[in-house]
Amino acid sequence: MLWGGHNGSLELRAEGGTTRLRATFPYGAEAEIAPGRFERIAPRAFAARIEAGADIHLLAGHSYDRPLASRSAGNLHLTDGDDALTVEAEIEGGTTWAADFIAAHRAGLIRGLSPGFRVPHGGERIVQRASGVLRTITAAELFEVSTVTRPAYPEAQIEARTWETHQDRQPVRVPVYALNRWRL
Repeated sequence: MLWGGHNGSLELRAEGGTTRLRATFPYGAEAEIAPGRFERIAPRAFAARIEAGADIHLLAGHSYDRPLASRSAGNLHLTDGDDALTVEAEIEGGTTWAADFIAAHRAGLIRGLSPGFRVPHGGERIVQRASGVLRTITAAELFEVSTVTRPAYPEAQIEARTWETHQDRQPVRVPVYALNRWRL
């Protein structure tokens, strides 16, 4: 049996017992994260961890309790280009969450792609514009990529995140945890 679905940047194809996922996250797209707060991810912003061979996961809904693939398992491949991040994975339907994801995608419920990352100090540029503030992420530590239902970047099917910059955290002297990410 061969089936496939495509909407935006997330595509699944099943052959036999393995489902192949292919998705792209185009760089340079601008999204309004909150009223007057815009975000853009610069080309190759995720390159450092990808090129270092770091373990990165493909998750269902940003949940480490629902992994679909990982680089360490050998079933997740990431290619960081000048125009987009390309995600390719082989998903086995042997877990309930993988079967649920495949079924939800077939039903047209999950079509989005969302990177889970942390922006290190110096990894962003923030400029004031007439329409608000634009944050350009120039370097980010990519830890995971997730399949989601409501992405913020329409072109890339990317999930919304709350607005918090490193400058916002400067006056507060608290520990900064490695997996701090923008989230709603």
